[in-house]
Amino acid sequence: MPYKEKSIEKLYYSIGEVSEMLNVPVSTVRFWENEFDVLKPMKNKKGNRMFTPDDIKNLKIIHRLLKEEGMTMQGAKKKLTGRWEETEYKYEITNSLQKIKELLIDLRDNI
Repeated sequence: MPYKEKSIEKLYYSIGEVSEMLNVPVSTVRFWENEFDVLKPMKNKKGNRMFTPDDIKNLKIIHRLLKEEGMTMQGAKKKLTGRWEETEYKYEITNSLQKIKELLIDLRDNI
């Protein structure tokens, strides 16, 4: 199995980096920030948004609800209100299963 370096995780990511990670326009990230209370990115002296890894995880959860599950904004807000822990738990499980799937595909291709 080939050696894979750990990805270096930064403390803060710019809005441009976040939009590339999620494959959505910067304006969409700004819109979601205004619509969802769980997103509170820090701003530097210039006023640029700086997202932490936790913010990115929350954005990925919102992205999954809206883009992959096809929920409306209102439906996603309703689901996240009061049930954030459950949604976060389901996201973690899905993420773990995706990593296992990638590992198994890599093993199959290298055998």
